[in-house]
Amino acid sequence: MSTAVEEGALLWEPSEEFKQQSVVAEYMRWLATHKSLQFGSYDELWQWSVTELEGFWASLVEFLGIVFDRPWQRVLAERTMPGARWFEGAEINYTENVFRHASGTRPALISRSETRPLEELSWAELERQVASVAAWLRSNGVGKGDRVVAYMPNIPETVVAFLAAASLGAVWSSCSPDFGTEAVLDRFGQIEPKVLFAVDGYSYGGKLFDKMPVVRELQQGLPSVTCTVLLPYAATGTAADLPNAVEWQAAVSARGEPLRFEPLPFEHPLWVLYSSGTTGLPKALVHPVGGTIVELSKQLAMHCDLRAGDRLFWYSSTGWMMWNFIVSGLLLGTTTVLYDGNPGYPDMEVLWRFAEQARVKLFGTSAAYVTSCLKAGLNPSQRFDLSALRCLASTGSPLPPEGFAWAYDCVKRDLWLVSVSGGTDVVSAFVGGCPLLPVHAGELQARALGVKMDAFDEQGNSVRDQLGELVVTEPMPSMPVFLWNDPDGSRYRESYFEMYPGVWRHGDWVKITRRGTCVIQGRSDSTLNRLGVRIGTSEVYSAVEALPEVADSLIIGLELPNGGYYMPLFVMLQPGARLDDALRERIKLTIRGHFSPRHVPDEIIAVAAIPRTLSNKKMEVPVKRLFMGVPLDKAAKIGATSNPRALEDFQALARRASPLLV
Repeated sequence: MSTAVEEGALLWEPSEEFKQQSVVAEYMRWLATHKSLQFGSYDELWQWSVTELEGFWASLVEFLGIVFDRPWQRVLAERTMPGARWFEGAEINYTENVFRHASGTRPALISRSETRPLEELSWAELERQVASVAAWLRSNGVGKGDRVVAYMPNIPETVVAFLAAASLGAVWSSCSPDFGTEAVLDRFGQIEPKVLFAVDGYSYGGKLFDKMPVVRELQQGLPSVTCTVLLPYAATGTAADLPNAVEWQAAVSARGEPLRFEPLPFEHPLWVLYSSGTTGLPKALVHPVGGTIVELSKQLAMHCDLRAGDRLFWYSSTGWMMWNFIVSGLLLGTTTVLYDGNPGYPDMEVLWRFAEQARVKLFGTSAAYVTSCLKAGLNPSQRFDLSALRCLASTGSPLPPEGFAWAYDCVKRDLWLVSVSGGTDVVSAFVGGCPLLPVHAGELQARALGVKMDAFDEQGNSVRDQLGELVVTEPMPSMPVFLWNDPDGSRYRESYFEMYPGVWRHGDWVKITRRGTCVIQGRSDSTLNRLGVRIGTSEVYSAVEALPEVADSLIIGLELPNGGYYMPLFVMLQPGARLDDALRERIKLTIRGHFSPRHVPDEIIAVAAIPRTLSNKKMEVPVKRLFMGVPLDKAAKIGATSNPRALEDFQALARRASPLLV
């Protein structure tokens, strides 16, 4: 087990060799040689990158060798948000920028699933398959601007379909096959797709899930779909069982011309991603092809320290933005490593075993997975050859200090641990890793290059060493060009620019320290504010979930009409644990010791499960709404939760326990 560690404790420092061999150090040397720009530290480089946006982004695309089909006239027309126009006049193609790295000596993809052994796909075979599927799409009338969607897992066929669509200028969107019909229709129904790629079923945790009934419902609910391509992944059905459908093999074996690339305006839509949609229709976020290429190339090269041939793994489903992120490793020529299955099946070591087999350099996962490994007492360093591993990366929620400590105690001593925070909204990170800087427990190393991120108080003043709203005060190339079905842009402005006009407000609490590191402390719309003292919910979770009896937790705060404040804590216990008076007292003492007596919950309530979104985020706001008396159908979208029964249980609990309802 890992040792206790305080937030801010120094855990690792890069060696001089590690720093000098990094991509960001190479970039700094290149700036000195080619642009006569000298920077003595990462902070100096960051300050320049967010002040001289035009110079930074122009130098970056030159340094990385990003391919344009038509050059730009100017990098940034104006710095307004929303509405900034990047690389005006330029034309570019995502798939073209992938295949400029094609190699005969290293694989493009490595994959494994619960039903498939470890496999490699060469660059040549990837190109052949993408060319065939693109030819099939073209022969079926798909062209620039048409929408192509996938109800597919994290497997090579999904990557092939995406790259084929992107080569034509079609707009891509995907949902994981663990999404139910309602959740998928809430997303795909907004964008009226022309072609649907789907699997007949999948295996998860050793159980087979037949998805043919859902595919039929999707066909009926998406009248714009003219053809469905079915991949027989689980042997539960065939294309013959569906109207207007063909087998995957027919598309991937299509006879056609060599792969070619449609030149696209820089702001042409590449894909549509979605917000969680817990309280209504999810926002359909449209990201630009050019902005996505340059932003993700920067993030992967500068902040993940990846080059051609490196092996990038991040456990993800196709319904989470991290799938788009890891596939974009191909823009640098990295080998993207894919896994489809339950990370805890047949045991908690399955992903570490896979990392050994695939010789992964960057192992990406969620904070929840790291915490689960800690609680399970895993020690991968003693069980697996992780000599290829240089970086462990975590995102999805804040990684607590004890998670940092476990990584160094049980994964690898000489490890660059990267905790990352960003958003589906920009399909990238605001703050994350820097190979030039030390790692401190519970802290994110640095704000990302080109991202002028700050912490604001309620009056819009920049603050340090205290909680503030996470804001971005200058535009990023990957910010959405628009939201689908938002013709006047009103929903876009209300979502991000209402609190601070002209400034992107992301909705997270962040503390920026004096040394430039950051601590993310939960969503600002679910913060706890008792007696005028605010703390982020993630701080409570870090403390409570460190207890061995607690598997998961959720806390809310309710303002009462009499001026009071009701703060219940819900805990899901480990198997065999019991919420008795002794455990209640230990939970209270833990919270009191970490924070103050005013943050001790009014009640501690055991629940069977904590409601989470399809992307595994705690549903704090919907639970709070239930306790305020909002009906379930208005408090949350049932189809947006991974465990609808949990929300129903909380509705019943609210009726019994909420002081606003009893």
